[in-house]
Amino acid sequence: MNNYDSYKDSGVDWMGDIPSHWNSEKIKNIYSNRNEKNLDGNTNFLSVVKDVGVVLYSEKGNVGNKTSDDIYKYKIVYENDLVINPMNIIIGSVGLSKYFGSLSNVYIVLESQENLNPSFGFYIFKNVDFQKNLHKICYGIMELRESLNKIEFYVEKIPLPPLKEQQEIVSYLDKKTSSIDSLIQSKKKKIELLKEKRTSLINQVVNKGLNPDVEIKDSGVEWIGSIPFGWVICKVKHITKQVVDGTHFTPTYTDDGVPFLRVTDIHQSEINLDNCKYISVDEHLELKKRCSPEKGDLLLSKNGTIGVTRVVTWDWEFSIFVSLCLLKFRNYSPYLFSYYFQSNIVDTQLFESSKKSTVTNLHLDKIRELLVILPPLSEQHQIVEYLDKETKLIDETISSEQKKIELLKEYKQSLISEVVTGKRKVTTDE
Repeated sequence: MNNYDSYKDSGVDWMGDIPSHWNSEKIKNIYSNRNEKNLDGNTNFLSVVKDVGVVLYSEKGNVGNKTSDDIYKYKIVYENDLVINPMNIIIGSVGLSKYFGSLSNVYIVLESQENLNPSFGFYIFKNVDFQKNLHKICYGIMELRESLNKIEFYVEKIPLPPLKEQQEIVSYLDKKTSSIDSLIQSKKKKIELLKEKRTSLINQVVNKGLNPDVEIKDSGVEWIGSIPFGWVICKVKHITKQVVDGTHFTPTYTDDGVPFLRVTDIHQSEINLDNCKYISVDEHLELKKRCSPEKGDLLLSKNGTIGVTRVVTWDWEFSIFVSLCLLKFRNYSPYLFSYYFQSNIVDTQLFESSKKSTVTNLHLDKIRELLVILPPLSEQHQIVEYLDKETKLIDETISSEQKKIELLKEYKQSLISEVVTGKRKVTTDE
C-alpha cells in the first residue's frame, strides 16, 4: 500500500494526520440516533457480543426470560444499523446488525446518514485506537462497566473520506480481514487438535503403560477394561496418607508474612508470589495444625474450577484456602496422579457424578473414593518422564500457535487503523 499525496492535521489526537481531501466529522453529523420503540412486540431479540458483533439472543442460550412489558420497551434495530453497548464499547462491544429485530434500551442504535457507508463506520468503531479514545468520556466505578457520556459521545469526531473511497476501503478490509480471520480459525482448529492429541496420549499411557506388547488382564471395572498385568485398581484413599482441604474461613490478609494460596494462584506455570495473598505467621501456624503442605505433596482445585493440579516443588511454607485440596501420597508419584486428573479415568467418574448433581464442588469424600490405576513404582517414574517430555513438545507447539494468533489479531487491528485513518492508501486492484 502507498501513502496519499498530501496530509493535514485532523485536530484529533487518536486520528492524527488524515489525507488532505478527507474530512473529520462529528458523530451526530453522520449518524442518526434510532430510538424507535418496539410497539409491535417484535420477538426477534438481538444482543451484542464482544469481538463477535450483533447476534440473535437465542444464540446466547437464554431466550425465554423476557416479559411482555420488556418487549414493548425494547428498541427496534434495522439491517446495517450500528449497535453499541455503552458500558463495553471500550473493549469492543459493538456490531453492525445483519438482522431486523429488537434489543434492550440500554444499547445505542445508530443509523448511517447518506454521507457514510455503514460498513466503513463499523470499521471505525472496531478501531482499537478509537475505542481507547472513548475511554475519556466514559464514567463509572469499574473500568469495564463504565458507560459512555452520550452528550460527549455525539460530538466526538471520526475520519470521513468521500463515499467512493469509503467503499474501496470497505471492499479492501472485507477481503483482508476475512483472510486473516480464516488463518486465525485454522490455527485455533490446529490448537484444538493438538489438545485432543495431548489428552489421547495421556489416556493411552496412564491406562495401558508404555509397552504395547505387555500382557494384559481384566481390570474388573467395566468402563476401565483391560490393564497391564501387574497393575492394580485402587481408590485414592488407599494410596494417600492424607486428603484434606484448606481453611473454610477467610483469614485476615496482611501486607507480608506467609503466602496463602487459592485456586487462581496455581493456574499459571509459575506461582506469582507478588499476586498472591499473605497471612500472619501466627495464623499460618494455627492453620498448619490441620493442613500442612510440604514438598512432594499435590494441590488439587476442588471448588469452581475442578481438576487443576500442582505438585509442590518448593520449600517455602504456605497455607491454602478451602478451594484447594492437599494430597499426601504413599509410594505413589504425585506427578502421575496429576496426569490422571488430565485423563478420562477421572473425567468419567466426575461425569457419572454430574448426572446426579452439578459438579462445582468436589467433596473430599468423592476425591478419596476416586479409582486410579496403580502401576509398580518404577513404571510410575518411567510414565511420568515420558509424558513430561511428550506433553512439553505439544504444549510448546500450542503456545507457538497461540502467539501466532495474537500476532494475526494485532496485524488485523493495525491494518484497520492505518486504512480507516488514511495512513495507507488502498487501490482497487488490491
